[in-house]
Amino acid sequence: MNAVRIKLRVNGEEQEILFHSYKTLLEVLREDLNLTGTKHGCELGECGACAVLVDGEPVLSCLTLALECEGRSIETVEGLAQGTKLHPLQAAFADCGGSQCGYCTPGMLMTAKALLEAEPDPSRERIREAISGNLCRCTGYQQIVDAIERAAAEMRGTRA
Repeated sequence: MNAVRIKLRVNGEEQEILFHSYKTLLEVLREDLNLTGTKHGCELGECGACAVLVDGEPVLSCLTLALECEGRSIETVEGLAQGTKLHPLQAAFADCGGSQCGYCTPGMLMTAKALLEAEPDPSRERIREAISGNLCRCTGYQQIVDAIERAAAEMRGTRA
């Protein structure tokens, strides 16, 4: 098989990676970079568990060839926290019970981060629309929407 070497910026850090050209971004993140927070779900682009940000946009890493990401900026759930300080989304998910089994959580967090960066004050309907490609079997989504709404307020500095 053809091995290729590319450069990526992953969670703010330059990486040069050697891998087989057929690998998806999900496989490179998990197998070659040992970033296992991004989850292996359906591998069909239907569940959203593998969502990461590529140049700030949510992407399903199971459907994206790693080769397509050369020179681009990739952000995974491991890049959210700053040391021991959780990102407001992570804290809100914990506080609001937005994560139960936790399998969908990384994809939800990354999708929500992209939403809040583009729209700092989204409506509940807009939040539901943004996460509609991320499936959750545990929460019923109410706690997830509450958590995203809470994090948005926190990030805007309007939370009491």
